[in-house]
Amino acid sequence: MGSGFSLFTNGSSSSSSRERDLLTPGLGDLPESCVASILENLDPVEICRFSKLNRAFHSASWADFVWESKLPQEYRLILEKIIGGFPEKLRKRDIYNFLSRVNSFDHGTKKAWVDKRTSDLCLYISAKGLSITGIDDRRYWNQIPSDESRFGSVAYLQQIWWFQVDGEIDFPFPAGTYSVFFRLHLGKPGKRFGWKVCNTEQIHGWNIKPARFQIWTEDGQHSSSQCMLTGSGSWNHYHAGDFVVGKSKSSSTKLKFSMTQIDCTHTKGGLCVDSVIVYPSSCKDRLRRV
Repeated sequence: MGSGFSLFTNGSSSSSSRERDLLTPGLGDLPESCVASILENLDPVEICRFSKLNRAFHSASWADFVWESKLPQEYRLILEKIIGGFPEKLRKRDIYNFLSRVNSFDHGTKKAWVDKRTSDLCLYISAKGLSITGIDDRRYWNQIPSDESRFGSVAYLQQIWWFQVDGEIDFPFPAGTYSVFFRLHLGKPGKRFGWKVCNTEQIHGWNIKPARFQIWTEDGQHSSSQCMLTGSGSWNHYHAGDFVVGKSKSSSTKLKFSMTQIDCTHTKGGLCVDSVIVYPSSCKDRLRRV
């Protein structure tokens, strides 16, 4: 009888505990609109992480107003620039997922994406998207394959008297400050028995006079700098200048940039030109890992 009473009381207590559990609110009981308001204050990476908590968080993570604030103000113009139009039926999270991937456009000569942490825009322009003096003359330049380039190949200079690389782009950059870099490599990179090697035999002329870097914008911003090219055997980012896109600007920004070494008293060579990079100035330290 004692054991029967014990079994009876245990069943009663466990039933009571279950009732208490049902009465105690949890994260799954939060209204979806409340969850969405919480997610709105997180960054995109955190939103995706919290969406795995339960069904309420997963559903709320698709709310358009949650992602509206994460998208660049000019996201419509950016999409039109990349894919040539704007798909009206896409939800805001789908648009963000698309823009946060590396997207190629302009016949594969340019790549753009939105940083997942900051929602800032990053842009790469390949050597094939630049105007390079003598690029079609095999006596001076060659296109060589490279697995260290986002574009799969780089322009390699053997020797030239007049070195000039120009480029321009008309793009709807979101408001902010941007830095422009030339990604260069002294020496001809390659592989031998699976190991990376660098042929430095043709490097010359860069230690005599500095190279000059310049940028211009349509609203009158201009920056110019000079420096010697150093550090053979590794990719380096040479800063050409910064420019600012104002918050009131709602159209494309026209940007021009150049790198020159036009002292014709000597030749120069042994240089790889990979790309020109337009990066948010607040994130430029990440270029070391790009």
